[in-house]
Amino acid sequence: MAERPQSPEELAAVLENITDLNFNLPDPEDEDISEPDFEHQVDNAWKVCDHFDLQTDIWRGRILSAVRDREKIGGEGRGRGFLNWLKDREISKSQAYSLIELANSADTLLSQGDLDPDTINKFSKRAFVETAKSAPEVQQMVTQAARDGDRITRREVRQLSDEWTAMTSELLPEEVKEKATAGSLPPRYLAPLVREMEKLPPTHQVSIREEAAINPDVDTVKQLTSDARSLSKYLDAAAQVQAIAASSIDVEMALEEALRMGCLNTAADLVKQASQIEQTVAKLYTTWRRLGSLTDRLYVDTGASTPHLRMLLTCLDRLAGQVIEVPLGDEGDRTIRLQILSDSQPE
Repeated sequence: MAERPQSPEELAAVLENITDLNFNLPDPEDEDISEPDFEHQVDNAWKVCDHFDLQTDIWRGRILSAVRDREKIGGEGRGRGFLNWLKDREISKSQAYSLIELANSADTLLSQGDLDPDTINKFSKRAFVETAKSAPEVQQMVTQAARDGDRITRREVRQLSDEWTAMTSELLPEEVKEKATAGSLPPRYLAPLVREMEKLPPTHQVSIREEAAINPDVDTVKQLTSDARSLSKYLDAAAQVQAIAASSIDVEMALEEALRMGCLNTAADLVKQASQIEQTVAKLYTTWRRLGSLTDRLYVDTGASTPHLRMLLTCLDRLAGQVIEVPLGDEGDRTIRLQILSDSQPE
């Protein structure tokens, strides 16, 4: 391993001659490096990145990762902090983590031996991240295309990923795969179906697979994808609704009946809305208790010398009492009244 430069100037001199991705950064875990020296070295590394295109952002992501990790080890007392470091360079937090993700993607592909530094410039940034998230087989196809000189965009990565999914997924029947191979059933329609089917129990996967085998065409695949998505939403929402969990209802049978009657989307939306209203009521109750607690505290801390504060409490009493009153619309011609009944009283 090459010896690491010891001073910021030495590091800068080495980095100026770099033509690939093989230069070193100061070790964020090395406590023997002082904070000023550490900052000088990463600052110089950051400036050198101006000479690179995609490799620039890959190294910027690595630098940001080093500064962030240093802050995790040293704590706020050891430096200005990661967010301050970003602020000084006018970098948003989302931009910083996007660069870090890009750098991590590069490290993943390089460590697996699927990609060499000379082909990195064939990728767009989003394609690079998409490739790193893909299955190993897709990564090999993408990196081979890059080595062959092809320009790689996110669209190409997703296309290859869809093709691989369509040809290898056990959830798709052979009739569908044959149509995909022949070109009459584009893989871009099959990948979403596979992703939705993966979320379902085996029993529902089987029924969708059988339907796809009977009618292996684009319209059927689109409809099955929509059905699978609705099934997934229905099952997820049903598991969260306490009113359903507390009953003896057979959720699966109710689902089968909705499928038979062709009202699956309505049933799925019904259960989703029920889940949301339970969550909303729970949040309302927690907020209402907090409001009552603050009202009581402020009432005790004030008196006749604070008439305006007392008037504020009087105005808010319609929200803090057992009956909550909220006007609807700008005109206030309609009022919603909610009475809260609970076994425990507000604190």
